Amino acid sequence: MQARVMVLLDASTGLRRGELLALRWRDVNLETGEANVIRSIWRNVVGDTKTEASRKPVALHSLVIEELKQWKLDSMYDAEDDFLFPSIQKNGTQPVQPDMVLRRHIRPALERLGIKKKVGWHTFRHGLATMLRQMKVDVKTAQEILRHANSRITLDFYQQAVSEEKREAQSLAVKGLFGESLASAPSSTQNKEQKEEVMPLSA
Repeated sequence: MQARVMVLLDASTGLRRGELLALRWRDVNLETGEANVIRSIWRNVVGDTKTEASRKPVALHSLVIEELKQWKLDSMYDAEDDFLFPSIQKNGTQPVQPDMVLRRHIRPALERLGIKKKVGWHTFRHGLATMLRQMKVDVKTAQEILRHANSRITLDFYQQAVSEEKREAQSLAVKGLFGESLASAPSSTQNKEQKEEVMPLSA
């Protein structure tokens, strides 16, 4: 269950791996549906978050809240100062190793689904950013959800161009260059006259 809750939390909030691992139960308010990100962990060393924007509260979806409630009931480590995702081998003194969770749980599950693309923890963050764009979420809201320092980071580094939007943009460009009738006609049905019209424009 631990791996499932980690993926749900990470994929729905865009938490960075170190922020996810550093969460303790006292950082999560299951009543208000928020998580306070105040630290990060890298190779079991606790440090600050990446930026000041990273320290903003993170909204939790109701589905994630329910999963966290169940996970708290199932976990051996449910005290306020315990890690959300503790290592059993380390008696809860350290968080679980994220690469181990990938190897043992997440990647085998993806293989069973026929997904061959290599997935890492940052994949979930990229996926959330792209999905927000597909759902027409405005850039400012996406920036707040992903807790970027500014919206340029959201646009330039995290949001992959959506294929449908590329096709729409290409269609508009072609219509602007060649007109409505030529842009909508399949290339195999273009007559000689149309081709001659294109030549001066492409020369």
